[in-house]
Amino acid sequence: MDTWSSAKRSEVMGRIRSRDTKPELIVRSLLHRCGVRFSLRRRDLPGKPDIVLPRYQTVVFVHGCFWHRHAHCRMASNPKSHQAFWQAKFEANVARDRRNRRALTKAGWRVVVLWECEVLRDPLAAVERVMQAIRPAGGAIDYAALPDRRTVLQVAESRLQWNLRGRQTGEC
Repeated sequence: MDTWSSAKRSEVMGRIRSRDTKPELIVRSLLHRCGVRFSLRRRDLPGKPDIVLPRYQTVVFVHGCFWHRHAHCRMASNPKSHQAFWQAKFEANVARDRRNRRALTKAGWRVVVLWECEVLRDPLAAVERVMQAIRPAGGAIDYAALPDRRTVLQVAESRLQWNLRGRQTGEC
């Protein structure tokens, strides 16, 4: 039994974002500060990757642990109600992710998957994974130019709040 009314549940589910999430904003901000330019959600690519680095033939998916079922992650909990529905939904999401990764790899793209919990726990390590995929061997990142974890999270949070305000008032 759901503890919220259907109106409240609808409101809560409606606030779940599929793009411009906090982890995605963090990754984009850090990549930009590293001098990496990218495009967002190209529809001509399988799965509409969150970040596309065409110069490096690399795509980045920033997956939410709950929706994409990050293995052994506490954020990938299972809902208690409508378990059959959720199980089928999660299995379909994972299968679709696998198909998209396979199609992108077959088309010659490098695929980097970052998980929500990884990005929030250690943003610099997450971006380092992307940089390892795109930079030539021996290339280094100037970590002194990058902000600390707390600053990164504060900037992402303020950007997220700005996006939400604009969405609610219809300014976006």
